[in-house]
Amino acid sequence: MVFRRLFGKGGIPLEIDTIVPDEPVRPGGKVRGEVVVRAPERDLKIESIRMRMVVNASLTHKGDGDGTNDGATLCYPTASGWFEMKKGEERRIPFSERLRWETPPNELRGERLGVSIGIRTEVEAVGVKAATDLDPVRVETLPLHEAVLDAFAAEGYAFESSRVHENSIAPAEYHLYLWQGFRLVDRKGGEGRPPQLELVFHTNAVGSEIFLRRFRQSADGYWGDQPKALRFAAAHHEVGARDFDADARQWLEGLARLKHGKGEREDED
Repeated sequence: MVFRRLFGKGGIPLEIDTIVPDEPVRPGGKVRGEVVVRAPERDLKIESIRMRMVVNASLTHKGDGDGTNDGATLCYPTASGWFEMKKGEERRIPFSERLRWETPPNELRGERLGVSIGIRTEVEAVGVKAATDLDPVRVETLPLHEAVLDAFAAEGYAFESSRVHENSIAPAEYHLYLWQGFRLVDRKGGEGRPPQLELVFHTNAVGSEIFLRRFRQSADGYWGDQPKALRFAAAHHEVGARDFDADARQWLEGLARLKHGKGEREDED
């Protein structure tokens, strides 16, 4: 446990540590932990403890986001309201927050995806207002994500990297203003095969809308400026029962027939 000593007006100290267990949680599951607060030198009146879970995301254009520059907001875990602390007292406040199904994962079977997710804690007391550093949170892929990625790997397209973009998939309904792309690289080669693909999972409690398109590097990642995408659907309960290998072959054939263009999506049965 590492306490951070925060100082407010007049040098009034407050020590705080946010503890998040080093174990992965999945989208739709709950992230749990506790905030530990100490009043080392004097009595304090804690007015609020606010928490914000964020992910590093590429902004589409100036003006996007929520007014901060430390990441796109995923949720606001609730920790505590007003309470008093005596000098030398330590208080432990548990928190629990269910993640939205659209929450981007940052781990694939223990492999880091290059996406940073964490919780920033802000404490406000009489004479003290400060925020902690980012405490990391591990979010792992769902079985549906893994089944689809495995199917493309069997076709020679291996996962290479992932990136989160702070804009929306038009015209899909969303609760989080962001999407995550998985870049796949062709390890097999062959005539007519795109060298790189991008998979996007737009997930809810039932399953995922899956978007497949040719990958193109973009500075802003605005959905409308990307190549056309094919759209498919898969349910969570189909994992283990559906032949995703056959689906991947069919989807790749559909992509080969798709005319190049920007920003559109085409539904496939």
